[in-house]
Amino acid sequence: MTRAVPEDPRAARTRARLREALLAECAERPLEEVGVAALVRRAGVGRATFYVHYDGLEALAVDACADVVRDAVEALHAWRGRPDPVHAPPALAEFFDSLTPHTALYRSLLAPGGGGPLGRVLHRDLRAYSLRERELAGAADAPLVASAVAATFAGVLADWLHGLLDATAADIADQVWQLLVALHASR
Repeated sequence: MTRAVPEDPRAARTRARLREALLAECAERPLEEVGVAALVRRAGVGRATFYVHYDGLEALAVDACADVVRDAVEALHAWRGRPDPVHAPPALAEFFDSLTPHTALYRSLLAPGGGGPLGRVLHRDLRAYSLRERELAGAADAPLVASAVAATFAGVLADWLHGLLDATAADIADQVWQLLVALHASR
C-alpha cells in the first residue's frame, strides 16, 4: 500500500500567494496584460520561485480557477433524493452567481462551447464524477451519458460567460439543470 506524500506547507503557501496575486492582478487588467514580473512582485516571491511551481501564467490561472471547477461539480450534485426536473438546486444558482467577480478571467480560460484550458479541466472532472455516480447506480451507457453531461454543462457555462446566452444566474441554472435531468432520464 502506498501513501500519498504530504504536500510541503511552504510550497502550498507559495502557490496560494501566487494564486491570490493573480486574481488581484486580473481584477485590474485582463490576463493577457498580466506580466510575471508584476505578479511575483505582488506575491512577494522571486521569478525563479514562480517557475518552480508553474510553467507559465496560464497554468497558474487554471490552478487559481480550479476551485470554480470543484464548486461546479459540487453544485451539480447538491441534491438528494429525486431531483426537481424544473428548478436547479439552490447551490447551482449560487454557483453561477459567484462567477461575477472574475468573469473576464474565466472567459480567457474557458472558450465558447466549453473549450480552453479551464474547459478541459471542468470537462474531465465533471465527466469523472458523473461516470462514477452512474456506474455506482448501475445506469446504462454510463460513459456516454457522463460525456454528454460534462460537455453540456461546460458548453452552457462557457457560452453564458461569453454572453452568448442571455439569462440571469438563476435562469441559466434552471435551464442547464433541465438539460442535465433530461440527459440522465434519456438512458
